[in-house]
Amino acid sequence: MALNSEIIRYEEVNERSGDELDHNWRQSPPQTAHDWEAYKMANVFDDGTQTYFWRAHTLTVLFLMTCALIYVAIFEPISDDTNYNIKRGIIACALTFILVGVTQIPDGPFRRPHPALWRFVFSVSVVYELALIFILFQTPNDARKFLKHIDPNLGKPLEERDYGGNCKLYDPDASDPFHNIWDKFDVFIPSHFFGWWLKTIIIRDWWLCTVNSVMFELLEYTLEHQLPNFSECWWDHWILDALLCNGLGIYCGMKTLTYLSMKPYNWRGLWDIPTYRGKLKRIVAQFGPHGWIQFDWRPTSSLDRWISVLLIAFVTLVAELNTFYLKFVLWLEPPHYLNMVRLVLLLFVGAVCLRETFQYLDDPDTKKFGRQSWVILTIVTTEFLIIAKFDWNTITKPVPRHMIWFWVGGAVLLLVWTIWNFFLRRVTKILYKNTDSDELAKSGNNGKSVAKPEVTIKQSLGQSNGSIGSTIGAKHNKTSNQLNSKKKK
Repeated sequence: MALNSEIIRYEEVNERSGDELDHNWRQSPPQTAHDWEAYKMANVFDDGTQTYFWRAHTLTVLFLMTCALIYVAIFEPISDDTNYNIKRGIIACALTFILVGVTQIPDGPFRRPHPALWRFVFSVSVVYELALIFILFQTPNDARKFLKHIDPNLGKPLEERDYGGNCKLYDPDASDPFHNIWDKFDVFIPSHFFGWWLKTIIIRDWWLCTVNSVMFELLEYTLEHQLPNFSECWWDHWILDALLCNGLGIYCGMKTLTYLSMKPYNWRGLWDIPTYRGKLKRIVAQFGPHGWIQFDWRPTSSLDRWISVLLIAFVTLVAELNTFYLKFVLWLEPPHYLNMVRLVLLLFVGAVCLRETFQYLDDPDTKKFGRQSWVILTIVTTEFLIIAKFDWNTITKPVPRHMIWFWVGGAVLLLVWTIWNFFLRRVTKILYKNTDSDELAKSGNNGKSVAKPEVTIKQSLGQSNGSIGSTIGAKHNKTSNQLNSKKKK
């Protein structure tokens, strides 16, 4: 079964001067970046050899879970250790919820390597949110003690590393003149590179990834007075991080996107493939995408799409900042495995979230916000609330005045451009169109004015913009009333 993604290229409406509006015009179907009707018709092909593999096996899971509970209740020796029983009870509750989610929750947008994996990711994200809510209701000390139940080595104050200080690229007075450069190479170097590689595959847009990368470096400049970890040399910010690690990761991500978008997706049953090499390639392909949808975010196509893309960038930056602030308030060492588990979980969750968000913005038939997107918004919000509650003094340290003016200036420019692009520029085009229409009418009738439909700015804006979230643009039917031809002598 071939599932080549078909991308519909959109074109801006070419409004010709002098065209009159048909009062009986009908709104054309909304133009989308992806052919969603073809996508919905392309279901996963099951040739009969994958039936057992694709089942949820709800009764099997129920039987095994019941056997485990019977063993604990009847056959296992009773322990008088309260802490041990509490830990096991909490773990059993979490596992039960995850099993229910894996077997009962509807499938999400991703199908490979198996829909159960993505149901598992959703269930784990809900469990993580529940754990965050539990931590939110604790005091800072109790929350750190709670983490000691996971790792006894936790709960100790951290010594934040300052990456600034001596910023000389070449230090002739030291035994190793390049020691400042080598000191900056730590676990964050590969995490920057591979992180942005994967984030580019998730976001699927070079501009959005680059803007997020640069914005985060600016946020580090802004907040270095709060977290010493943000204090870096200028070349560490812009050369090592933004240009080399982040830039190279984004480049590799874009190359991966190009390969995935051009690759044909032809699926056959494993037992229908004659050669062992073909079977092996089919097994490996099971861990890749089932089909491919290129994200065309089109941020400047409409005001609602522009605001949506800004919110996506904002939530992404807040999630990145939460990584560093959570380590600071909960006393987690950067190399600790809990940090890595959280980042991996957010990568999986973020992939589903952005896929759901893109379809919500682009598909006119999708009226409900995605459940994974809903959960990740609650996760990011709860993480920020934990940071604000546990260390309010840190996050409220006054921002340097020059950075305040920088962000105020950027916000003003962003607001001015938004007003100009989505309001004033449209009004200017409408006024110019009406003026041009008057001149055309006069010249076409030898100076005699003809009646033309009165189109107010408000009506034209309403017809071009449409309702928020409904259409990105609509092509008007050409008018049935044409200008009278010149009178014959």
